[in-house]
Amino acid sequence: QVQLVESGGGLVQPGGSLRLSCAASGSLLSFVAMGWYRQTPGKQRELVALLRGGDTNYADSVKGRFTISMDNAKNTVYLQMNSLKPEDTAVYYCNTVFLVHGTLVPDRYWGQGTQVTVSS
Repeated sequence: QVQLVESGGGLVQPGGSLRLSCAASGSLLSFVAMGWYRQTPGKQRELVALLRGGDTNYADSVKGRFTISMDNAKNTVYLQMNSLKPEDTAVYYCNTVFLVHGTLVPDRYWGQGTQVTVSS
């Protein structure tokens, strides 16, 4: 199991940008996929971006604004977030994703996440 550490969050004004980083303790190449998730108080954690092989998928709410990418040499996954909105405020987590009976499922262990606050 690799350890994941998220960073890059902070306070940003609406319309601004942030780049989140997810540094892994080992190679991520063996995993089916990597995902960025977010959670706000009282709500379930939601998947916002998925990187699987060379393909990416995004939640409708972030499509066109967020970009997930990975640097294999640095064992790091990124989430570039542009045109941020107040509703993007959340704790953001990255995780490895497994294929279980045909369903993509995140690892049950989660890191600390990084807080993103979009406010004027």
